[in-house]
Parts: sequence; C-alpha cells; structure tokens
Amino acid sequence: MATGRGRDLRSAAPAAAVAASPGAAEVGPSSPPLTPGAASAVRPRNRSRSSAARPQGDSRAVHAGIKSLYLTPSIKPESNLGIESMPSEMLIKIFSYLDAVSLLSVGCVNRHFYHLANDNGIWLKIYSSCFQPKKTIWKMKSEQTETVSLGCAALHDRKPGASGLSWIIVLKDKNGKEHVMEEANLSFKDTSVTILWYSTDWPCLDILSTLKLFGVIPLLPDQSRAHSKNGPRHRSLIAEYHLSNLTERSVEVGADKLVRLFCLNSGLVVALWKAKNEIAFVMTSLHYHQLFERSTLGSATVKYALPPHKPLLDDVDPEYGLHDYSVHLDMHGRSCTYLCGTFKSLSCRKDDIADEYLKLTAVSLKDNTKHLPLIGTPGLSWETGVFKGNVKDCYVMDVTLLDETGKPFWCFSAPVCMVLSSKTSGLYDYMGRIYTTDYADSEGKVCVELVWLEETKEYFIVNLVLYVSTKKVNDWFGTNY
Repeated sequence: MATGRGRDLRSAAPAAAVAASPGAAEVGPSSPPLTPGAASAVRPRNRSRSSAARPQGDSRAVHAGIKSLYLTPSIKPESNLGIESMPSEMLIKIFSYLDAVSLLSVGCVNRHFYHLANDNGIWLKIYSSCFQPKKTIWKMKSEQTETVSLGCAALHDRKPGASGLSWIIVLKDKNGKEHVMEEANLSFKDTSVTILWYSTDWPCLDILSTLKLFGVIPLLPDQSRAHSKNGPRHRSLIAEYHLSNLTERSVEVGADKLVRLFCLNSGLVVALWKAKNEIAFVMTSLHYHQLFERSTLGSATVKYALPPHKPLLDDVDPEYGLHDYSVHLDMHGRSCTYLCGTFKSLSCRKDDIADEYLKLTAVSLKDNTKHLPLIGTPGLSWETGVFKGNVKDCYVMDVTLLDETGKPFWCFSAPVCMVLSSKTSGLYDYMGRIYTTDYADSEGKVCVELVWLEETKEYFIVNLVLYVSTKKVNDWFGTNY
C-alpha cells in the first residue's frame, strides 16, 4: 500500500517526464501564447488517474512552478553600475583624452576623481603637446655636431608665445610694494636666451630692496588662442637679487655715453643712466640647460631644485673623469655672434691637477693652428623705447661643458668684459695688444686671452682654458681627486 509521500512522487513523475521528453513542445519567453489545443498536447494522457492520485492544491502548485520556470524571465538582482565603479586604470585612460579645462572640471566631482585627474602621466601628455622638444644643432665652421637636448630646446624654435612661457621681473620697494615688469625683448642663441626689460616707468632705485626673476606660464595652456596676461598664471622663482647699495655691491662690466652696466650674481645686468643714476633697463642671459624646469616647476617663493646626480662608478679607468670632455663656446653681444665653436677631446692628467682644479685647454698659445678669429668687434647692444647703444669690450659668454657620455656637466651664460693686459704678445704671428676675459663661479673658471691685430682690425683667441673644480668632478664621477 502506497503511502501519501509515494503517491505524490508517482503523480509528479508523469508531468516531469512530459516536460523532459524530446518531443514535447518548448515553451519560452519568445514562444507565442498557448492555445487550448496546444495546451492539451503537453498534458499527460492519463489525466484522470493523475488527478485522482494527487490533491488539487498540489496540481496547482506544480503547474504554477512549471509556468514560472518556462514563461517568467529571470530577474537579476540590481547592481550599482556607473562610471565611478570602473577600475582606476580605465578611468585614467578615459581622462587622458580630456583637455586641461575638462580635466580640472572632472577633478571637482569627488575625491576619487580628484586624485585620478591629478595623475602625472596625464599632465605630462598635456604639457608635452604644448611644449614639443627639439634638438639643437651646434655649428663650428663646416662641422655639425648634434647634441643632447638641454632641457629647454623647445624655446629654440623662436616662438615663445606659442607655448605661453615668458619671463618677468618683480621689483619690491622698502615699503613692500611690488612693481611688475613684463614687456621684454628676447634674443635666442644656440645655447641661451637673452632677455631685456625696458620701461619709462621704473621705480626710483633708492627705494628698491629686491629684484626677483620669474618664469611665468599659463595654468590652462591652450594653443588655439592667444595667452592673456590677465588669466591665471603660475610663477616659478628663478633668481633673487638685492638692490640696496647696487653700485657698491656689484661689478661694473662696461659703459658707454649713456649708461653704465652693473653685473650681479647669476648674470643679471642692471643698466643705470649716467645723467640721473636711475634704471635704464635690466638684462639677463639664461642658459637652456634645465631652463624649462626652472621656469615652470618652482614656486613663487622657492626655486626649483635640480634632482641629485647619481655617479656612475668605474674602478677600471685610473683617470676616470679626467678625459674626453667637450665644450661648446658661444660669444655674442645679444644681437650678433662673435664666435660659436665646439672643442672636443679635452683632458687633464692626474699630475696636472693643481689648486683643486682640473685644467682643460681648448686653445693653446703654442698651437697656432687652433687660434680663432672673432667675427666683428665685441660689444653688448641694448635698446629702450627711445635710445639704442652698444657697450664696447663687453659680451655674453655661453659655456656648455659635456662629460665623456655627452651629458651637460657645467653650463652657464653670463656677461663678461675684456680687460686690457699690461703684458705684450710674445707670439711671432700676433704682435699687438692683449686682452683677457675671466669668469668664475663655484664650479669652475674660464680664462680667455685675445690679441688685437691692428693691421686686419680683428681679435684672435690665442688661449682658452677651463678650470673645473675637483669637488665638482668628485661629486659627478664618484672619484677622489
């Protein structure tokens, strides 16, 4: 005798067999509604027996289960799908296609978007598109030597307005008031840019305390429109000078009938009118090496700090760091170039190190085949809105010393002057007056000796020597000279 549980199992078997049989009609969400005839086709034949074998409530439950299984679409639980749930890598990829304005707007949505929108890789792409680097070509006679980029070769395209980068000076008086000078003339050379500011509204020199040189760049670079000085801009401090007691604390490098030139540290020139001892113009020359970083990555109060150099040690070469230097020398007067040449394979023996300096001789007195003439008479040209002039025996010297791997080792651009020497030339080929030019800073010295030939009215460089500090060499190469 079958129990109640056995009857339920037997009554459910025919229905399950019909549903699983290969010939049974398939019913799904995409099938048409069941007609009475079609519905009877899927019912078991022995309906009376199955109905009698199970209660009516159980039959309704089975049919409801079959109907819900085949006719009711599956309902998935709701999930929080949105752009915020995407992985950070995908969001950064999407943000990389935005411009600067849109990127700043996205950063205001929430904290997560703010951190993603400030990704260095995205902003590097934006700034790289605005400041496309170019390599410079240094020329010496018929030779062309392609050199490494000096970090600001983008300025050498002679179109600074396209990138928005410019330089300003801010004069601060003793009362704390600032005077901003923006209008400037730019002169680009092989390895430097010379900037001259002039105005008819200079503040009185006696009340000035400091002068600050800034690199200025718009916060939202946009090449499709001209950059506005009234828009948001970022200032990067390059140098700061003290103007109190200017004539006593600085070096006078030259003068003409109208102005006197005073040179401060780091190559800044302040020109004073002879008549009233007030500012006529301000001029500086900036070397390309790391200039872009110094002009953009500093703050309004702190200068950009160069990354520390990690020396590459060499325990095989006994004179490592003493040979295979090359130097590029550019002598110009802002508007014209007097000499532009590269000297290679400079070296110093260990026994020749004296007074904590390496001696690198580019032009020797004894080798007259390397003596070089200057093109024209050296002089530093200047101009204001009304006057123009040229200070004789004064020029800008650009020096770029590269190590044996071709990396910039010592770079500077500074105004220098020619001084008449008391000694006379002892060279048979050059009989004339001797002039010397000297430059020195914490990393080295440069000594240039020139001879004036009265017959041909030209200068010849007969001696050019660079003295590099042993401390600089030891720090760079990891040596102990």
